[in-house]
Amino acid sequence: MEITESEWKACLTPEQYQVTRKHGTERAFSGPHQDEKRNGIFSCVCCDNALFETSAKFESGSGWPSFLKPISQECISEHNDRRLFSRRTEIRCSNCDAHLGHVFNDGPMPTGLRYCMNGHALSFEPAKN
Repeated sequence: MEITESEWKACLTPEQYQVTRKHGTERAFSGPHQDEKRNGIFSCVCCDNALFETSAKFESGSGWPSFLKPISQECISEHNDRRLFSRRTEIRCSNCDAHLGHVFNDGPMPTGLRYCMNGHALSFEPAKN
């Protein structure tokens, strides 16, 4: 996607811009979607790329929305992150390169993964019944 920084700033809230375009992290328990339990789809707030289903969401106690797996591996991209003096795997939207969060190997089965996402990087669309 070819969008300028000023265009991103115009279409995102300051919190969304800081998290998604500047690789920020919201404070634990401060972002949206932490308690969202309705059936639906969590998408990238920048480009509406579908990322996670509610059925993959679980309560990790971390303070950020956490998921067992993405809808597909094609909707995300993984990057080495050595900021903050540690090695982590950063997760970005494969469509617009927005920073979403990180994935850790301490999640529950069946995947053993915890996709720890920033709530400000996600939008939520409830399932239509």
